[in-house]
Amino acid sequence: MGRTHNPGEFMGHPKGLFLLFGTEMWERFSYYGMRAILTLYLIAAVDKGGFGWTKPEALQLYAYFTMSVYLTPLIGGWLADNFLGQRKSIIIGGILMAAGQFTLGLPKAYIPGMEEQVFFLGLILLIAGNGFFKPNISTMVGDLYGEGDHRRDGAFTIFYMGINLGAFMSPLIVGYVAETIDWQYGFIIAGVGMLCSLAMQIALAEKYLGDIGKEPAAKRKVAGEETASSRPLTKEEKDRTKVILIMSIFSIIFWAGFEQAGGLFNIYAQDFTDRMLFGFEIPASWFQSVNALFIIIFAPMVASFWIRLDTKEPTSPIKFALAMIFLALGFLVMVGATMAQGGDTTVKVSMMYLIMAYLFHTLGELCLSPIGLSMVSKLAPLRFASLLMGAWFLCTAAANFLAGFIGSFIGEGEEQVENALSIFAGFGISGILIAVVLYFISDKLVDWMHGAEGEHHTEEEIIEEELETSASR
Repeated sequence: MGRTHNPGEFMGHPKGLFLLFGTEMWERFSYYGMRAILTLYLIAAVDKGGFGWTKPEALQLYAYFTMSVYLTPLIGGWLADNFLGQRKSIIIGGILMAAGQFTLGLPKAYIPGMEEQVFFLGLILLIAGNGFFKPNISTMVGDLYGEGDHRRDGAFTIFYMGINLGAFMSPLIVGYVAETIDWQYGFIIAGVGMLCSLAMQIALAEKYLGDIGKEPAAKRKVAGEETASSRPLTKEEKDRTKVILIMSIFSIIFWAGFEQAGGLFNIYAQDFTDRMLFGFEIPASWFQSVNALFIIIFAPMVASFWIRLDTKEPTSPIKFALAMIFLALGFLVMVGATMAQGGDTTVKVSMMYLIMAYLFHTLGELCLSPIGLSMVSKLAPLRFASLLMGAWFLCTAAANFLAGFIGSFIGEGEEQVENALSIFAGFGISGILIAVVLYFISDKLVDWMHGAEGEHHTEEEIIEEELETSASR
C-alpha cells in the first residue's frame, strides 16, 4: 500500500527517507553503544561497578547474545509480514529495546541481590526488541519509491550512511560515559538514543510515511503473484542454491573472526594496549568506532575501484577470497602485537596494531558483506528467497556464537598473551587456507550461478551495497 498523501521532498528525496534515516541512526547508536561496553562491563571489578566475571565467562555470554541478535529477526520479520505490519513491529521493537537498555542501566543499589537477574532480563528485552525492529525498517525505504524510480539507489546510500554515523558516534559517547563516570549511565544514554528513535517514529511516521508499512505484506499479495510451491527446482535453481549455501558456510569463518571486535579485541584494547595520547587515556570502547569510520571513508573508494576495473572486476567468489585475505592480514597484525609483548602481560603495545587490524577487517567486510546479501537476492529461487536469506543470517548467527566461544579461550592470568597469540594465528591461517580453496573452486561456483555473475552496476549502486555492511550486522 502506498502513501495516502505527499508530504514533500528534501534534497530531492521524500521527507520520509530522512525520518527513516534518523530512526535507524538512533537505533544503531543505541545498539552499538551497549555492544561496545558489554564485555568491559562484565569483566570490570565489582568495586568499580562491574560484575567481576572472568574473561571467558564474559565472552561466552557475548557469544550467546550476539547469536540471538541474528536469530530473532527471522521470527520478527515473519510476524511483521503476516500479522503486524512493519510500522507496528518497529514500535514494539523500539519499546522493548528501550526497556532493555534502561533495565541494564538500573543502579545496582536499587536491586540488591538481583543484579544478575535484572541484567539478563535487560538482555532478553534487547534481543526480543531487535527481532521486531531490525528486519523491517530497510524494506520501508524501498517502499517510498515507485517501480523504476532512479532515486532509489541514492536513497539507500543516504540511509546506510545514517546507520554508519550512528555506529560511529555511539562508542565515543556511550563508551566515554560508561568507562569514566558509571557503567549504568552508559546503558541509560544508549536507552535515550533508542527513545529518540522511537519518538521520531511515533510522532512523524503518519505525516511523512502515510500508509507505508501499516499493512502486513502477506495481505498485499495478489492472485498469481506466487509461483507454485509444488514445482520441483530446476537444475539451474539447484546449482544457484548450492552456491548460496557454500558461500554462506564459508562466511562463518570470516564473521567469527570479524566479530572479535566486540569481544576479544575489546578486551585486548583495555588490558594490553597503550591508549595514552597527549596525556589523555583513550577509552577502550572508542576503538569500536573505528570500523564504522573506515566504512564511511573507504566504501566510496572500494565502489569506485570495482567500477574502474570494469570487465576485470573479480567475481563474487574471488571477492570472498579477498575478504579472507584481509581477515588474515588483520590477525597477522595482531600476531605481531602479541609477539611484541614477548609473553609479558604487563607490556602494552601501540594502539596502531588494533587500528591496522580494524582497517584490514573493514576492507574484508566491504568485499564480503554487500556481495553476500546481493548474491542471495540474485541467486535464490523466488519461492525460497526468504528461506535462503534466513540461511545466510543463520550462518551469521552461528559465526557470532563461534566468535565468542573461540575468544573465551584467552583465559586468565599469565597465559592470556600466549592464548591470544594462538587465537590470532589460528584465524590468520584459517583465512589464508579458505582464500586458497575459494580461489580454486571459484570458476565452478560461477558456472553454477548460470549467468547471474555477469551483471554490471553503476558506481552509486555499488556504494549503496558497500555502505549496507553495517545494516547487515
